[in-house]
Amino acid sequence: MTLKNIYTDCPIYKGGLISLRHTKLEDAEDLLKCYSDEKAVPFFNSDNCNGDNFHYTTKERMRQAIEFWNFSYIHKYFIRWTIILNDTNEKLGTIEMFHRIADDEFNHFGVLRIDLHSHYETEPIISDILQIVNENFFDAFDVKSIITKAIPDASERISALTRQGYYPLNRKFMIYDDYYIIEQK
Repeated sequence: MTLKNIYTDCPIYKGGLISLRHTKLEDAEDLLKCYSDEKAVPFFNSDNCNGDNFHYTTKERMRQAIEFWNFSYIHKYFIRWTIILNDTNEKLGTIEMFHRIADDEFNHFGVLRIDLHSHYETEPIISDILQIVNENFFDAFDVKSIITKAIPDASERISALTRQGYYPLNRKFMIYDDYYIIEQK
């Protein structure tokens, strides 16, 4: 699948624990549980998001965010998938991915954001997400490297990242710290 195709026909991905499906407006009420979770907010990657920290406390604000995400999908800026627990169909959060175009050393890198309810910020859930990413997103987004953020307090996330082959970037991404990288094998 090429970059062009993923924006015309967004695939559903299924892992052992979770599935990823293009985020829909109907997900707003369930996703509000994640985005209103004050314990989860520090783990969200809001770098370069124009001041939005993704802490939403009303269904209307959640709907506005999803409308923007869908606008961004239509215009091929990025894709948001809803993370769905396979056993219960519970919506745990979202991931975002895009192919970054910029005049710097991170040109043509994939940027991955993972937003999870704090209850599901666990190594097994995050590892399952990363397995899907590693198997599909290099080709789907036509990138050779993927970066994602994990703050030092995100021990479960860091464990999952290192287990899945990511390693610390050890330098700033633009002006931001705490990024991990994986390169296509």
